[in-house]
Amino acid sequence: AFLGPPEVNISSCLNCINVTIKLPTSHLRKNEKLWSLIDIYGELDYGITLKTLDGDHKRLHKKMTEEIFSTVIEELYPNRNYCVSVMVTASLNKNSIPSAWKCITTDSVAQQDYYTVAVAGAICFSLILAGALKCMHAGGYILQKNLLPHSLV
Repeated sequence: AFLGPPEVNISSCLNCINVTIKLPTSHLRKNEKLWSLIDIYGELDYGITLKTLDGDHKRLHKKMTEEIFSTVIEELYPNRNYCVSVMVTASLNKNSIPSAWKCITTDSVAQQDYYTVAVAGAICFSLILAGALKCMHAGGYILQKNLLPHSLV
């Protein structure tokens, strides 16, 4: 029997990619209950292959004992496109089908800071506008309290 392909979701972070792996379902039933691959094998090995447009490959092999598992691939370059494929194997079953490639661009510092800059910019603009209105009010350009002198009417 072949294992896989696992369900893979990825999201980007600064210099890293979050990878969530959901094990494929098994078709083995015991007492009317569908057994998971963890129920059958106890623990599984997963391998993540990471590739870039340059063709660099990075392989990570670890063990998993949960149906849904998350890991972070770190030390990546910001604002660069990476593709990820995951393969699940068991000690008793090396036959596996890898997941389809999923690609994502890692975040850059500019994207991370964009929200902060936008909020700070809005606050600064509000303060400048409030200051300008205060000066105009003090100078008598807006919201004049005194009516015009009788001599000007």
